[in-house]
Amino acid sequence: MPTEVKLPRLGQGMESGTIVKWLKAEGDAVEKGEPLYELDTDKVTQEVEAEAAGVLLKIAVAEGEVPVGETIGFIGKPGDQLPDKPAKEAPQPADTSAEKPAEAPKREPEREEGREAAAQAAEEQPAPSSGSTNGRVKASPLARRIARERGIELSGLRGTGPDGRIVAEDVERAQAGAPAAAAPVARATGEVESRPLSNVRRTIARRLTEAWTVPAFQLTVDVDMTRTQELVTKQRELNPDVRITVTDVLTKICAQALTRHPDVNVQFTGDALLAFPNANVGIAVAAPQGLVVPVVKNAEQLTIAQIAQVRGDLVSRARDNKLKADDLEGGTFTISNLGMYDVDVFTAVLNPPQASILAVGQTREMVVPRDGDIHVLPVMTMTITCDHRAVDGATGAEFLKTIKAMLQDPGLAL
Repeated sequence: MPTEVKLPRLGQGMESGTIVKWLKAEGDAVEKGEPLYELDTDKVTQEVEAEAAGVLLKIAVAEGEVPVGETIGFIGKPGDQLPDKPAKEAPQPADTSAEKPAEAPKREPEREEGREAAAQAAEEQPAPSSGSTNGRVKASPLARRIARERGIELSGLRGTGPDGRIVAEDVERAQAGAPAAAAPVARATGEVESRPLSNVRRTIARRLTEAWTVPAFQLTVDVDMTRTQELVTKQRELNPDVRITVTDVLTKICAQALTRHPDVNVQFTGDALLAFPNANVGIAVAAPQGLVVPVVKNAEQLTIAQIAQVRGDLVSRARDNKLKADDLEGGTFTISNLGMYDVDVFTAVLNPPQASILAVGQTREMVVPRDGDIHVLPVMTMTITCDHRAVDGATGAEFLKTIKAMLQDPGLAL
């Protein structure tokens, strides 16, 4: 009997996902653990691995949104008899028993209702360049989506990803008119462009709207970064193979401060406060698909060099749209650093259900009076935003004071 391929639940609260693209065609051999298709959830777009080995006998759902537990394909031996209709999954906690089983994929107009013609063209476009395989353009799901929304032909682009794969940055450069990039399809002057929201963008909008309903307060301090900059320099000398940044030191210091101020390492649930034993620090990343917050877990137990390795991997995969759902879960605190954009001071919006988020600006030279004399010092401004339902003003102030003290004398974090 063939094995049914069912849409998995990749994270808590996931009820459905959108199949972006199958990585195998019907009749292809499949190894267990091999990437089988790309799935877009409300958090990430990721490759889903096959849970069985054999031949991909049938693709029951070629693309589109599918509820968790629904059969989307079959893997088995050549000649295996397929059931007339895919069996339905046993009722899930969210009750998917009312969902209809998936039918064999159809390409009639009604099956494609609501899809732009450009979407099909982008998926089936032949490519003469090195970024193609079997006549199809090799491109990431995010690159396809951006190209579809902006009317850019993928076949004229040269991919800079692995094996010549077109990534989001290639499409962005094409629209900006970079050399060797295809020009976007001409639009009428003054025409309004409608860009459908991705699952990630919908989630960002929903969560930030929720955040604005939270009674929050902000606290701001300036920090002398002389000692921290010296520490970063020494850490780079000791760890030449790791790109250590101020964010890595800040992650370590915030983790240590959270262990010393457990009343900040909490979440508000409506009728209780959840207090966490470990500091799981989220790092806000401006990825092509939107703002994401991958998490450095148990940061208080890691060295600065280890944090730099974890952070570097998370940021790289975030920008390549390769994060997994687990990378984004479990955060208890978030750091948002816009210093690289020459921002001095800003206020970050809470990342629900977390109770606090730290906004960090650039380090800049400032004239500072000290001990009756004038000094020019590297100064960074930090602003913490706290959920006032979970964290009191004095508690937040003491926490911020500890972070400042540790940045000005990193030895205090040991």
